[in-house]
Amino acid sequence: MMSSDDDRRGPISLGGIAPQPLFAVAAVVLGSIFTNYDTRLIGYGISDLRGAFSLSFDEGAWLYTASVGSQIFVAPAVVWLVTTFGLRRILAVPSMLFAVVSYAIPFAKNYETLMALSIVYGLLLGTFVPATFMIIFRHLPTKWWLWAIALYAVRVGLTQDVGLAAVGLFTADIGWQWLYWQGVVIAPPMALLVYLGTPPCRINRDLLHNADWGGMLLFGASLSMLYAGLDQGNRLDWLGSGIVVGLLVGGGTLFIAFLVNEVYARHPWANIDVLFRRNIGFGLAVALFYTLTSLSNSVLVPGFLGTVTLLRPEQYGSLLLAYGALPILTLTPLSVVILRHFDARWVAAFGLSTFAAAGLLGMQLTHDWAPADFRAIVLLLSVGQVFTLTPTILTLVANSDSSRATAFSAYIQVIRVVGAEVGVALMTTWLRVREQIHSYYLGLHVAEGNSEVGHRLAALAGQLSDHGADVASARAISVISGTVAREANVFAFIDGFSLCFWLAIAGLFCVCWITRAPPGPFTPAPFGLAKALLRRCGVRLATHV
Repeated sequence: MMSSDDDRRGPISLGGIAPQPLFAVAAVVLGSIFTNYDTRLIGYGISDLRGAFSLSFDEGAWLYTASVGSQIFVAPAVVWLVTTFGLRRILAVPSMLFAVVSYAIPFAKNYETLMALSIVYGLLLGTFVPATFMIIFRHLPTKWWLWAIALYAVRVGLTQDVGLAAVGLFTADIGWQWLYWQGVVIAPPMALLVYLGTPPCRINRDLLHNADWGGMLLFGASLSMLYAGLDQGNRLDWLGSGIVVGLLVGGGTLFIAFLVNEVYARHPWANIDVLFRRNIGFGLAVALFYTLTSLSNSVLVPGFLGTVTLLRPEQYGSLLLAYGALPILTLTPLSVVILRHFDARWVAAFGLSTFAAAGLLGMQLTHDWAPADFRAIVLLLSVGQVFTLTPTILTLVANSDSSRATAFSAYIQVIRVVGAEVGVALMTTWLRVREQIHSYYLGLHVAEGNSEVGHRLAALAGQLSDHGADVASARAISVISGTVAREANVFAFIDGFSLCFWLAIAGLFCVCWITRAPPGPFTPAPFGLAKALLRRCGVRLATHV
């Protein structure tokens, strides 16, 4: 049990050190990395899956929404489920079922079966991430907490960069089935690690008896509906679609019902009081702005290379591997060392500053840019990934009440999943609207028929005169229209990088309002390494004297 002093210091390992704690931690960290990676992989490869399953564009869009939406439905409640039923039951068993479903999906013969399997696939995948922190704090010695959290944090940027390269490898060389079959290879070792790393435990009958099932169902259902509305919003024209309006209004109504339930429930599952602390509120805001700003890596760079330069993922995946994934892996140990000796707020401010710098570079974009021109941007983004999320997580954990870990973890899932989807919807809408605006203003010059446009049309028609005057004129106009569309997209992506710049600035503003965390296991020791070296040198000098 923890004393009140321990509660004020921060999270303390409750369950003791497991006989093989690294196995359990490795399982949940691997699961969290795989969840992000798998979600990215399916998202990037959805066009190939549409072709493989002979799906329409609408069917493919709903397939992805169903898979991620079902993941969101179960994810917030996983920490409570693990606390009640134990990690073996909640992670090991679903891991084996996940392997079976992953193997079966490519053999689906009709859309209904495919959708049903995808929903089960998402439900099982949703159990892999949320219990990570609880397992780290309960089963790992304190000195390893920071390393485990750093690995958990960098999975976001790492999976973004690796996912695109993997999609190209699977679809072009190995086979699209491996977009799913990779789960057959990864899930069973996860189950084995859980079994070896955690002792068997009894079901917590008290928690089960006092379960707030209504709150959990309302929260999961509301988040899933809100996600589906956001995910389909751009495709179905937002408020112009009854489906989107129904999903957003229904999700919002259920969320309000959830809040009311938590106020009046005898044993609330995710009491909202956990959010009413200054550092927690601003810390969650920083996490949200980080999620939105990091879209410059997951949406803007791949989006420009795919839309403007017309490249496939396998053609620019090496850029993200070399300048994104590799720096993340090499800088992560450095970030751990820095966080041991410097305040996490300063480290987060540095990370957000690199995101802002990447946004400024992206605002210099032209249609001539090739993958090599994005090296500095991707490198800056990888630095931002390493030095922003880890210190933000440390700030949240250091200021959280360990007795309310279940409630806190539920709200973290809102930022992790729904926040990311809000960001994608925001950026996709922003790019679409800005492209339309720029296309309109650029098109005005063409429609007015100024002399420069006339000379350009005449030159193009002359080059195409072998096809006949009428055909040459039509093709010249088509070329001009394509040029306008291309430049409108370029300007839209510039606006996208500009938006990411200002989101990073907003994140920096929130960091400024975070106060020093209470003393605890994550309290930095300023220049502790230098002091230790000087102390040793002083002892040796005294010995010689």
